[in-house]
Amino acid sequence: MDFLFSAEQEALAAKVRAFVADRLAPAADQADREGRFPPGLLADMAAEGYFGLRIAARYGGMALSAVSTGVVLEELARGDITACYPVLNAALIGGVLDLNCDDDQKARWLPEIARGDAVVALCMTERDHGTDAAGLELRAEPDGDGWRLTGEKTSIMLGGYATHGLVFARTGPEPRSRGVTAFYTPLTGEHVTRTVLRDLGSRAGGRATLAFDGLPVGPGQVIGGTGLGFVQGMRGFDYSRALIGVMAVAAASASVEDAFAHCRTREAFGQSLGRFQGVSFPLVEHATYLHAARLLAYEALWRNDAGLPHRVPSNMAKWWGPKASVEAAHQALLTLGHFGWSEDRPLARRLRDVIGTQLGDGTAGATKLVIARELLGREYAP
Repeated sequence: MDFLFSAEQEALAAKVRAFVADRLAPAADQADREGRFPPGLLADMAAEGYFGLRIAARYGGMALSAVSTGVVLEELARGDITACYPVLNAALIGGVLDLNCDDDQKARWLPEIARGDAVVALCMTERDHGTDAAGLELRAEPDGDGWRLTGEKTSIMLGGYATHGLVFARTGPEPRSRGVTAFYTPLTGEHVTRTVLRDLGSRAGGRATLAFDGLPVGPGQVIGGTGLGFVQGMRGFDYSRALIGVMAVAAASASVEDAFAHCRTREAFGQSLGRFQGVSFPLVEHATYLHAARLLAYEALWRNDAGLPHRVPSNMAKWWGPKASVEAAHQALLTLGHFGWSEDRPLARRLRDVIGTQLGDGTAGATKLVIARELLGREYAP
């Protein structure tokens, strides 16, 4: 059992850390205030190869392992967790396309994702169907040998930026997931209207509602096969949920480290703040929870690389990592008192941003359901 990163992974982390210090962290607070990424940031991230982490080298990607992808997202999240979402989406959607597309589709779509020419969004959630994604209602109505997409998706992270989307639509009368098809399509033109939403956190992420008014899609844009879209999308979540756990823990850990630093320099009643057990012990507890949640997430990623079942640890990392992170980031803010409450420091932003990881890619209830069915068996689980 080896808990150390390889020399190559350590070098990768150092390279990302330098990018974060130079380009990402200094702009994070302004991006939060303005509600948009700084000009040129996505292009700079593309130049670093961050959108091709999991894409094969023959398509212009880096072909990184799941653990190495976690290393990149961990370092990015310490600077600005919101900037992780275009990277996460590229890894998730790129993986779905790689597993389910034919060679011509891969050659057409994967290189533009890796280059950053395509900013991709996962278009599944609807106003009345979030956790109950199998009940989605956006329609793919037959039109010649293709379809036209009509309906609405909402809470689409990067919806305000995305040039392309993996859109899940109902193509048949079959109930629940069996009538759902996945389409990969441009999100431009007169048939798509975007409304960017106002959010508590990750304000630069461009979470949006997308209204589809007869968007034409052809048979060449179907991913895998008609009626198979829901199953394909859910398989991708088993991988991305562990990455979200890594991201949440990294952002919260940065705040806990700020709190420890404050305890060394801040004095109260004639001694350093850290000498008070009521201050230092809660931080120690949260540092412990974050450490354990981080190991759980990396175990899931390691198992993915090893070709071993990873659904249980990945979903565990998704519900527990964000929960532990929100609580830790909150305690860190309280430790700094009025300094933490002020948005002159990043602790308030980090707390707001980390709360969002409790929602994206499945709530705690949704992930616990997956775990219960794996551990109990479907016939004995909710």
